[in-house]
Amino acid sequence: MDILNATKRAEELRELLRYHNERYYNDDAPEISDFEYDTLQRELRAIEAEYPQLLTEDSPTQRVGGVAARLFTPVKHTVKMESLLDAFSFEELYDFDRKVEEAVGNTVYSVEPKIDGLSVSLEYSGGKFVRGSTRGDGETGEDVTANLLTIKSIPKTISFEGELEVRGEVYMSRDSFEQLVKRQELMGETPAKNPRNAAAGSLRQKNSKVTAERQLDVFVFNVQRITGKILNSHIESLDFLKSLGFSVLPSYKLCNNIESVITEIEKIGDNRGELQFDIDGAVVKLDDFSLRDEMGSTAKYPKWAMAYKYPPEEKETKLLKIEINVGRTGALTPTAEFEPIQLAGTTVSRAVLHNEDFIREKGICLGDTIVVRKAGEIIPEVVAVSAHNPDSVPFTMPHSCPSCGGPVFREEGEAVLRCTNAECPAQMLRHLIHFTSRDAMDIEGLGPAVLEQLTEAELIKDITDLYTLTEADIAALDRLGEKSAANLVSSIEKSKENPLSRLVFALGIRHIGQKAAKLAAEQFKNIDAMLSATKEEYLAIDGFGAILADSIVEFLSLDSTRNMLDTLKEQGLNMTEPDNTIDNRFEGMTFVLTGTLPTYSRNEASAIIESFGGKTSSSVSKKTTYVLSGEASGSKLDKANALGIEVIDEEKFKEMIK
Repeated sequence: MDILNATKRAEELRELLRYHNERYYNDDAPEISDFEYDTLQRELRAIEAEYPQLLTEDSPTQRVGGVAARLFTPVKHTVKMESLLDAFSFEELYDFDRKVEEAVGNTVYSVEPKIDGLSVSLEYSGGKFVRGSTRGDGETGEDVTANLLTIKSIPKTISFEGELEVRGEVYMSRDSFEQLVKRQELMGETPAKNPRNAAAGSLRQKNSKVTAERQLDVFVFNVQRITGKILNSHIESLDFLKSLGFSVLPSYKLCNNIESVITEIEKIGDNRGELQFDIDGAVVKLDDFSLRDEMGSTAKYPKWAMAYKYPPEEKETKLLKIEINVGRTGALTPTAEFEPIQLAGTTVSRAVLHNEDFIREKGICLGDTIVVRKAGEIIPEVVAVSAHNPDSVPFTMPHSCPSCGGPVFREEGEAVLRCTNAECPAQMLRHLIHFTSRDAMDIEGLGPAVLEQLTEAELIKDITDLYTLTEADIAALDRLGEKSAANLVSSIEKSKENPLSRLVFALGIRHIGQKAAKLAAEQFKNIDAMLSATKEEYLAIDGFGAILADSIVEFLSLDSTRNMLDTLKEQGLNMTEPDNTIDNRFEGMTFVLTGTLPTYSRNEASAIIESFGGKTSSSVSKKTTYVLSGEASGSKLDKANALGIEVIDEEKFKEMIK
């Protein structure tokens, strides 16, 4: 490759890597596999090695990919949290070994599994845990102490009085990940792609209660700094941390030569399918701390360590059938069923095919020989078709819902087919969970676990059945006695008094969130007016566009919806929206809320603004009147300042509403 093409390709790779760094480190939503990302990195490193003049300080090969988010307080790391250079073959490990021997003449290594999670720093002073932070870009991370305190395996006190900073990897076990995905699907949320993304997203939650629910764990694998004690080697430091009560790596071994290192790496790889957590490789480190200091580091990597990445494992198998599953949001998802194969230590016989476009792009037909892989992730995927049967026929999606037989549709710009039936059995549990949730009908005590029991006992088949439940029905369930049953029936009865806007939101109409439900209810005042309103009348509502109008009109026109609303009306549910306006002092004004307010929740502040005739918006624009800003305000505050929009705090807001 000549210098002109090398320059062009290097810039293309840098842009690609910066984009994927943002998706991986900061959004916790990677779009490519680790192997594909590493391939891009290696190509860029090779170009920069051949043409050193193309190497820049801000190249992704020279920096850790993450940045500290504005949501949390920045933490400047006392000791840089470095990344590791990756190896994809044993030849590269032999080369690494030769460089170590030439530099320090010692090749005693530690070998340990590389946990696939989010790297954190834990700081202790006087025997107490004082601060925890994410890696960020290696030099500056995010203060996530409150969230780390929810992880039970992190000791809050230790029997060491000196200053101690350790590095660990926060992860989510496979069992916890499966439970999280199940909850997310029930709530109609986009499920996490893999345990690593789930762990990273959970640790960055603004509400530490959410983090606590995610059942995170941590393995500590390094001493970053220490005072009051001398440690001479990595293995010694891990034994010391273990004695203090830290959850250290599940296995670590001292190896006297590169051959035994490779044997241990193979052993870790062979056993990874039996682990309850994901690993994406094995780490080889020079054990002696003084020799590490002698070797030093590059701008990004220590010279005394290397991460061996296990290659993606791919196998061929025969596609037997494609099953259509109906998700909790009505999405029809095709799943491949194939002859069982062994991948990464586990038996695999199913893989999600996502949607019809995916099947068409791959050219998948029943009876085909397909290639399946499991590249460091818990979920297998179909990579390609390696052979067609002579008489194979392309697969087509059904024209009706396989669960209820109702019509299916595809929205413009979407690849997913959805069932439109509000009473579809496959969606019912999810509808019930949403209907009873706090922001909807707010039926206290009727959480997912109780609803699951009620549906399994066939006491509830649709939303209207909620209002026919008796104390005897509920008391017969596991772990629910007479008192709980009486409280629950009382809470169900109380929910009938909710305003129409809550009921509209509770119905789970696609695209209709709390704000849109409230706008519609306030415009039409009662359910009969909403049912008879045209698309044009909905479009006349300030804040409604074509997508919202189409969605609500289509949903309310269904016979199943109207039958359900008639029954709910007969059961005594309120079908009107009260006028809660105090006065019109904020008429014509639009507020944007950002950050955490000292005393008001966002819902409370929004309700106050609306009671004085104002409106709230989720985005800052030239039409914004005020930005109500709290602690840890982010990009909305920056945009308000850039546009010259007045920013007020809670004290100023309280003055305005006196």
